[in-house]
Amino acid sequence: MNTIRAALLSSVLLATAARADVRTPLLKWQYGGCTSSCQTGWYSSPAIVDVDGDGSAEVVAGSYDLVVLNGASGATLHRAASSARIWGGVAVADLNHDAHLSVVIGRNNGTATAFDAATLAVRGGWPVSAFSGEVRALALGDLDANGNFQIVVGGAKSGTTNQVNVYAPNGSQRPGWPRLQSGDPGYAAGIYNDDIAIADLSHSGYPQIYVPTDVHYILGLYRDGSAIPANAIFGAKVWAQVGVHVNQSDDIRGYADCSATGHGLRPNFAASAPAIDDVNGDGILELAVVGNVYDCTIGNNALGDRYHLPWLLNADRSRFNASGYDWTMIPAPSAGSAPLSEDYTLIENAQPEAVLADLDGDGRKEILYSSYDGKVHAYWLDKTEHGNWPFAVPGVGLHFASPPVVADLYHDGQVEAIFATWPQVASIETGKLYILDHLGNVLQAVDLPAPNGDTWNGGMASPTFGILPGSRNLAVVLMTHASGAVAYELPQTAYARTLWPTGRGSYLRNGVVFNDRIFADGFGG
Repeated sequence: MNTIRAALLSSVLLATAARADVRTPLLKWQYGGCTSSCQTGWYSSPAIVDVDGDGSAEVVAGSYDLVVLNGASGATLHRAASSARIWGGVAVADLNHDAHLSVVIGRNNGTATAFDAATLAVRGGWPVSAFSGEVRALALGDLDANGNFQIVVGGAKSGTTNQVNVYAPNGSQRPGWPRLQSGDPGYAAGIYNDDIAIADLSHSGYPQIYVPTDVHYILGLYRDGSAIPANAIFGAKVWAQVGVHVNQSDDIRGYADCSATGHGLRPNFAASAPAIDDVNGDGILELAVVGNVYDCTIGNNALGDRYHLPWLLNADRSRFNASGYDWTMIPAPSAGSAPLSEDYTLIENAQPEAVLADLDGDGRKEILYSSYDGKVHAYWLDKTEHGNWPFAVPGVGLHFASPPVVADLYHDGQVEAIFATWPQVASIETGKLYILDHLGNVLQAVDLPAPNGDTWNGGMASPTFGILPGSRNLAVVLMTHASGAVAYELPQTAYARTLWPTGRGSYLRNGVVFNDRIFADGFGG
């Protein structure tokens, strides 16, 4: 009997190994957009979209230059050269409902630019000089619910006013913006990641704009720039006047006690890109945001930083408490959640972008994010991490992970999370592309290409799913640190269903994915 069991076990292990082998990601092309060497890629998630309407998808990617690449080969079709880097994901949409796609990006020279997607010719009225600082946050939203998309941008700059600006498709500034203006209620500072979410949380018929900034407050703004009121439990206040703390009692009181050790825990939202969805399936949207919790008795700096943890907030800024899930108190930090590094000269910073997806198929969303503790986290609504989550990125020295994307790759009801990793700056390593199952177990891990332009390579930006020419299988495209855009085919994924298909959820880059669906047309969202 033991011999039979051993034989059966051996056959199962062999079958599992074979299954893993046939599903190993296959490198399709690499060094997309590179010339003699590759420009540094930052946190800009690429797009897979048919830009010219010929029935074949191209890849649009940004590092410093913005490029359109042949989807089948990675060859450069068009280039908009620049010495100013692109931080946030490239946004793609038909801005003014004229059946012509535009690509919109922000750069570190303070500009935002809309290009014709088919040619990369600059659209009329663009670029605009939005800020004196870098434009790291850029999202598109149909603010008037008429089929036209406005461009919402955030500035990575110091100061307490003029953090967020809004432009029409023709590049004209929308009346009532920028905000905050002098005299507006609330508090805000610089926006140092792609920290804009746009959705109709209040069910008013028009979307609102939500922006965490480099303080413990979150801007909540209507389309005209006016402030969204908060729940009466906070008094007569708007979103940006209600500080976020670990303890809700401090939210209600209005401040933390920064004079008493252990009583001054609150988050900083400088790099906190939020996500919006109906997390519990009751038809009401919530906002998820991951904060960098620090002890204000020490200060808002690396010495005071403690851990990343998520908050779930309602449309009136109160904390989520429904369907038996009480988020008036946030989850307790798990062991080993302290930052490994926040020094970008040692390792480029991890960005705690919230991702919402139903990992286990129960109709409720989990909150995923990558953290400076070197782990990828996944919190269920019961405020715990199930299975083998969090996933600690392996390797000698420090390694961080990109924000994940999520899909049922093999159309079997089992959901996978996919992300890239990167090593320390002084290393000679390459990061990996990981595929994990819904409980955080590694299914696949493949090395990214060798660097061409630096000693190390990795992927800091969210990958993007799409269909590339020549295959019915799903592909995943990454913008890497030093090997340009890279494409992998994912075998046996012809019927994949994407849940969070690209950085910030869609090519609008606004933190929202409403409809899970079979990914058929190469347009992520």
